[in-house]
Amino acid sequence: MTASTGHDPVRHRRPAERGCGAAAAGYASTAHVETGRTQVTAPTERDLEIIAKQLGREPRGVLAVAYRTPDGLPAVVKTAPRLPDGTPFPTLYYLTDPRLTAEASRQESAGVMREMTERLATEPELAAAYRAAHESYLAERNEIESLGTDFTGGGMPERVKCLHVLIAHALAKGPGVNPFGDEAVALAADNGLRGTAIAADWPAYEWIQASTHGPGTDREH
Repeated sequence: MTASTGHDPVRHRRPAERGCGAAAAGYASTAHVETGRTQVTAPTERDLEIIAKQLGREPRGVLAVAYRTPDGLPAVVKTAPRLPDGTPFPTLYYLTDPRLTAEASRQESAGVMREMTERLATEPELAAAYRAAHESYLAERNEIESLGTDFTGGGMPERVKCLHVLIAHALAKGPGVNPFGDEAVALAADNGLRGTAIAADWPAYEWIQASTHGPGTDREH
């Protein structure tokens, strides 16, 4: 089932490989479900070694592992708003698992971001949920340290420009917080990552889209 804008999720599940808080009440009340995601934990030395291999460099400013994959690997880190050398770093949740970063790039190249951005102008409930995700992200970061800016990342709240950021946020917080992050994770699950890099019980793409519209919304097939 597709949105009335003509968005077709099936078309984005396996395109050719190419390059790269609180939610709004209507979304969170219907979309939040428990998944098999792990609790936020302090990084161990082994975690940091794995993350360094994933990134190809030493990780900086890691406060916690915010999401672990079902197969046990750190995949999203919570990062200090200011790195040890004093550099501002607004990306609170950073995607590290190569399977997930490759999938984010695949979706970006397939045009998913453009279609998501277009939907913000025609789906007010979705736009409200996306703005709430931005506000939640900013409030959580400011609790650690304010950078004196309302910039968060991923294009929030007015457009979609980086699925890596949105996927990381969705995985760290679970379904029901970042609607576009949730959709991107669902598409990644459908593209072969369910049960390995993504929890087996992550909601399906069509279910997530329906929850942003609410029950009884007329939508095209």
